[in-house]
Amino acid sequence: MAKKILIVDDSASIRQIVSLTLKGAGYEVMEAQDGKNALDILVSGEKINLVICDVNMPQVDGITLLKTIKNDAQYESVRFIPIIMLTTESQESKKQQGKEAGAKAWIVKPFLPDQLLQAVSKLIS
Repeated sequence: MAKKILIVDDSASIRQIVSLTLKGAGYEVMEAQDGKNALDILVSGEKINLVICDVNMPQVDGITLLKTIKNDAQYESVRFIPIIMLTTESQESKKQQGKEAGAKAWIVKPFLPDQLLQAVSKLIS
């Protein structure tokens, strides 16, 4: 059965590019337009194997999303899902915040599809 990946990004075009890349590699894909939407999906009981998440989004940003998943008892069942940050942010301080919040990888946009697929396969093989 195909592994399921949740893409969280407020940009529809980025979600589409990431989705096409992942589907082309045989993954099943779900999409959320922001962190709040992602949290709703994560508590729905849907089996998610990996999350690819932007940092800068309205309502709930990527770092807050990470912290919520890792620290809120409501999300205990999804606490150990690996999360890749896919963002325009490249500063070390932001990367450090992401790492401390629990991000397993940090990819800067624009990204190379192979780079993304390599990180994904490493984390959910």
